[in-house]
Amino acid sequence: MKPIKIITFIAFVASLTSIVSGFALNLPYSQKLIGFGVVGLFLIVFPLFSYYRWKNKDINDYMLNKENLDKMRKREGDTRKL
Repeated sequence: MKPIKIITFIAFVASLTSIVSGFALNLPYSQKLIGFGVVGLFLIVFPLFSYYRWKNKDINDYMLNKENLDKMRKREGDTRKL
């Protein structure tokens, strides 16, 4: 298993644990636990996951430019020009 995948999984579990324990436990700092869990998800887990999934991809394959639109039209059998 790759280290970035392990780090992402550990951060996800820690954030989820923080959120659940904030809801389940009646502590004076329960809202802080929930807040830190949400911040961890959006500022740590999501960027790590996005980097891991996109690091060897070509962004031009996913952009709608004239070349890619022509490929899509050819594949669908539509020869109209817009």
